[in-house]
Amino acid sequence: MMTIDRVRLHDVALPLLFPFRTSFGVTTRRETLLIEVSGEGLTGWGELTAHDRPNFSAETIATARHLLSDFLVPTLLEGDGSGRGRWADPDAFLAAIRWVRGHPMARAAMEGALLDWDAASRDLSLSAALGGGRTHVPVGVSLGIEPTIEALLDRIDQFQALGYRRIKLKVKPGWDMDVLEAVRARHPMMPLTVDANAAYTARDMEHLLGFDRYRLTYLEQPLPHDDLVDHARLQRRLSTDICLDESIDSASACRSALALSSGRVVNIKLGRVGGHRAAREIHDLCQGAGLPVWCGGMLETGIGRAHNVAMASQPNFLLPGDISASDRYWQEDLIDPPFVLGADGTLAVPTGPGLGVRVVDERVARARTRLTEWPNR
Repeated sequence: MMTIDRVRLHDVALPLLFPFRTSFGVTTRRETLLIEVSGEGLTGWGELTAHDRPNFSAETIATARHLLSDFLVPTLLEGDGSGRGRWADPDAFLAAIRWVRGHPMARAAMEGALLDWDAASRDLSLSAALGGGRTHVPVGVSLGIEPTIEALLDRIDQFQALGYRRIKLKVKPGWDMDVLEAVRARHPMMPLTVDANAAYTARDMEHLLGFDRYRLTYLEQPLPHDDLVDHARLQRRLSTDICLDESIDSASACRSALALSSGRVVNIKLGRVGGHRAAREIHDLCQGAGLPVWCGGMLETGIGRAHNVAMASQPNFLLPGDISASDRYWQEDLIDPPFVLGADGTLAVPTGPGLGVRVVDERVARARTRLTEWPNR
């Protein structure tokens, strides 16, 4: 049985070490929500991956707060009928909120906190509870759009020297082919990918074929998130593998993409797909079809990063993920110990109970801008 007697929602804001620019905007400070669930002497943590604006997905911090405060938290604390806050296990609660349409990021944050709590209650690491078997996961780094090509080249040199196994560059119309010409001139054999964040349209098809010149591991999400048909048309003409990101927001979308042959690689982001259970279903679908997957990032704190590392320890996460070490984004992460890049370009998978890292309450308090609490009375 699982009994939860308190839920706390922490609004936090953390400055990034460097601005992060994509095709849809620039981020200098990461605002998000952390969910803390407590009961039976244990605590579980989850992290929202939505942003303050609906530019990556339809969800925002405000919509997630509404769903959590008005629906998910009250349902959790009501219990399953056997007692206040009591549930057979996290899956029983997830079944009870199946009626909720959409809001995958809010649901994923709540699910993550409960799965952390549940794994700790069974003295298991979250990785083990999810069926992960790796002790280390390979990681790459994602670099945003820079003011100049020379500035980008300097950033690439910096992170390649640190040992990251793959460099990913953000691209958009006007910041693509000239950039790649310069990068390949300096680093002809470096493992390289690019991410368009849906910045192009089907009208750019001929232009997109030019990415084949640059020996990319994959071209990520070139077309709109809801256009699997044109992704399939492009993939038939493009030698470079297409990686689907925003298009894969559910197992159903994954099945459609596989049926259409819309891409050859899938980026799994916990928040985008609705949590660990949905992520595993997509993982298994891709594994059965022979498509590799990798773990995407959403500028998470160490809490979300710990969830990502646990997910990426599963067997079909075959390509380096956008997980990165704690010092990629933060002067001071919210966890201890922080994630540190190994000499072999990997992060160690925590083996302690639950997330396997300690959330430092004092650091959360310093980053917090608002606290909402529900005791189960």
